[in-house]
Amino acid sequence: MTALPPGSTIGILGGGQLGRMLAMAAAQLGYRCHIFAPPGDNVACEVAAIATIAEYDDLAALRTFAKACDVVTFEFENVPVAPLQSIMRDVPIHPPIKALEVAQDRVEEKEFVRKLGGQTAVFAVARSEIEVEDAVATVGTPAILKTIRMGYDGKGQLRISAQSELASAWRRTGGQPLIAEAMVHFDAEFSVILVRGADGDIRYWDSPRNAHEDGILATSTLPAGPLIESQQGAARKMAAAVADALEYVGVFTAEFFASGEGPLFNEIAPRVHNSGHWTIEGAETSQFENHIRAICGLPLGSTATIAERVEMQNLIGRDGERWLQLLGDPAANVHLYGKAEARAGRKIGHVTRLYR
Repeated sequence: MTALPPGSTIGILGGGQLGRMLAMAAAQLGYRCHIFAPPGDNVACEVAAIATIAEYDDLAALRTFAKACDVVTFEFENVPVAPLQSIMRDVPIHPPIKALEVAQDRVEEKEFVRKLGGQTAVFAVARSEIEVEDAVATVGTPAILKTIRMGYDGKGQLRISAQSELASAWRRTGGQPLIAEAMVHFDAEFSVILVRGADGDIRYWDSPRNAHEDGILATSTLPAGPLIESQQGAARKMAAAVADALEYVGVFTAEFFASGEGPLFNEIAPRVHNSGHWTIEGAETSQFENHIRAICGLPLGSTATIAERVEMQNLIGRDGERWLQLLGDPAANVHLYGKAEARAGRKIGHVTRLYR
């Protein structure tokens, strides 16, 4: 892969905060960014050189965008795959489209990981309303029902504690095909975030302990503790096997449960990840900069942690109203995403604190 020189244009599919932070990292390395996103509160556009606002299935707009870029990446795993296949000959796309295909289908994702030797929760599929009862009977209760496609940040998920709750489950999850998963007994949640270059070189950031509230990441902290640290090696091996199988280029995330039986795979995210935001201040090279380095064919930067302890806290909904107080805290590294509305459950920023 030939290195793209500074001044080249990076296309980013998606206009959210991840695209915003990617564009900021790219600018620091001398690249221009072109955002392609549907209409909405596209905060990435504010820091990019150019933006195209159009639906992902607008093939004419997508082709014009592709021809204006030297490489294309994405900040959102639910970008439709079919339109991207129409621009594959016009511009390199990193990570590969196959990574999107796997991540967008929870069943394919789990089967892909299992074939590579990974452990997942017991699961069963319900592709119609009448199959929901059988699927839950297979995994037992309590269980969690998830839409097979288009789920993130707790969306499209429903916990089932008893068979009596099944009558409305199909409707409450949107009347879409579902995967039923057995509830997992675990002691902690953590993520493996790696960057893989086109030459197969893989580097890992330290795995943080992740805490969720209402299905949304609340905090990521390092050190993660003895249990997670003891399972980090096995989890890294699993994540690397997936990245290698996909011939992945860029930052890749795999989420795990730390259990008494070892790391249990939860899901992948073929992109930079919320649990890696701490790397902006807490690592020698952030996940955002290393993603840009990887997709542009540059040498990867060191992923070493530079503080004894790191804490990243998401600012969700009205948490952002504390911005002035947070800016008065000399230990707080405050990132506000510029979103127009602070709705409940919406990530509007994050704060990272380093303790040396």
